This record gives sequence, structure tokens and C-alpha cells, in this order.
Amino acid sequence: MQLVLTYALLAMIATVANIGAQELMIQGYSGKFGVLLSVVVGTGVGLVVKYILDKRYIFRFRARSAVHDTRIFALYSLMGLATTVVFWGFEFGFNHMFETKEMRYMGGVIGLIIGYLVKYQLDKRYVFCQKG
Repeated sequence: MQLVLTYALLAMIATVANIGAQELMIQGYSGKFGVLLSVVVGTGVGLVVKYILDKRYIFRFRARSAVHDTRIFALYSLMGLATTVVFWGFEFGFNHMFETKEMRYMGGVIGLIIGYLVKYQLDKRYVFCQKG
């Protein structure tokens, strides 16, 4: 149960980082591609924050070197592609349906929750698994 609560708390932190980065981008640039750019930047910020938190507090992973850490981060990112499609689908879908920033963010949060539930299983099985 402790792992579930810790994972939920860290997922919330990463979600706030993602949505916060999006809002900062939109405040700075709200032109034709503002929403797309903000979602891309938010995704990048959320990815890095979530990786740092997951590897330390969830999987207690220690890289052997910077090269090893880079490889693990690349695999972590690769595992996140499918979950990113879910997240973006909800966020852009809500944006299209409701046409408000608040509902776009709501879609993003829903997509992130679903994505993080799936991502944990992928990371546990394929990224941070112990190999002999």
C-alpha cells in the first residue's frame, strides 16, 4: 500500500510539473501553435521529473554510469510513447470538444492518470527490471 501511495504522490508532482510547464508556455506564447508547443514542452518536463522521481523513490534504481543512465532514460522514454498517445489523445480531445483551457487541462490530467497506471507496469517489467 505504501508503494501505491508513494507512486500516486509522485505522479501528482509530475502532473503538476507537466501542466504547470504548459501554462507557462501558453503565458509566453499563445500563437497559432501555442497549444501544441505547450503540450510538447509539458510532456518533456513531466517526463524528466517523473523519471527522476520513479528511478529514485519507486524503483530505487542506481545507474552504473552516465551512459547506463542515458540508456535507461531512453528505454523509459520509449516505454512512454504509447502512454503519451493516450495522454495527448485525452488532452487534445478535450480541447477540441470543449474549447477551453481548463477542460483541455482536465483531459490532460485524465490522460496522465491512465498513462501513469500503464507506465508503471511497463517500467517494472522492461525498464527497471533486475537482470542477472
